[in-house]
Amino acid sequence: MQENSRPSFEAAIKGGYGIELDLQLSSDGEAMVFHDYMLERLTCESGPIRMRTAAEIRQIRLKVGDDPIMDLPNFLELVKGRVPLLIELKDQDGALGPDVGRLETRVAEVLAKYTGDVALMSLNPHSMAVMSKIAPNIPRGLTTCDFNAERWPMVPRKRAEELTKILDFDLTDACFISHDHRLLDAEPVTAVKVRGMPILCWTVRSSEQEIKARRLADNITFEGYIPEKCSQSKDADV
Repeated sequence: MQENSRPSFEAAIKGGYGIELDLQLSSDGEAMVFHDYMLERLTCESGPIRMRTAAEIRQIRLKVGDDPIMDLPNFLELVKGRVPLLIELKDQDGALGPDVGRLETRVAEVLAKYTGDVALMSLNPHSMAVMSKIAPNIPRGLTTCDFNAERWPMVPRKRAEELTKILDFDLTDACFISHDHRLLDAEPVTAVKVRGMPILCWTVRSSEQEIKARRLADNITFEGYIPEKCSQSKDADV
């Protein structure tokens, strides 16, 4: 099953797993359930998803399973509060900077009508700072890693250093982080954990990785395997 697809969501619900999903913005301001900025890895189309309207995106089918890309309202109608949701708002600035707001505004508008358990997170602290103002009652956190230059060439090095140190945690009123599972022993992660804040991690792909991650993490996002002990405290990356 393909990530962010209806069959994967249905499987998570059936198994009683919380769902981690990703949101991108359409050209006309709709929140679309899709991980990448570009369409080609996951679909037979190409180009930036944000250059297509929501109506156009809903007609694009995923490579695996041939299901169409969903928008956030349709996704929430599918879930109907049956499992907890961890929603990642993908960076819309391009360099994890302050040019955000449209996706956040639409997400807040849609979630205002939803009664299930939801938490939000983003690699861009500016995104969560906006959410703290327009949807203060929804728990929010920061997606974190080491922001190395090879994987994050568009992020200015000074800003990358600030993000690596998780300096925006208090500025965004965050209540958790979700860190790269390979780097959970990093000093900034330990500093957050010492404060009693939950540490989540992404993305675990084997039982061996899970065992190691759970020595430090309170929760995991996983994909590609089923943990031996099913629990709603785990978030399936679907």
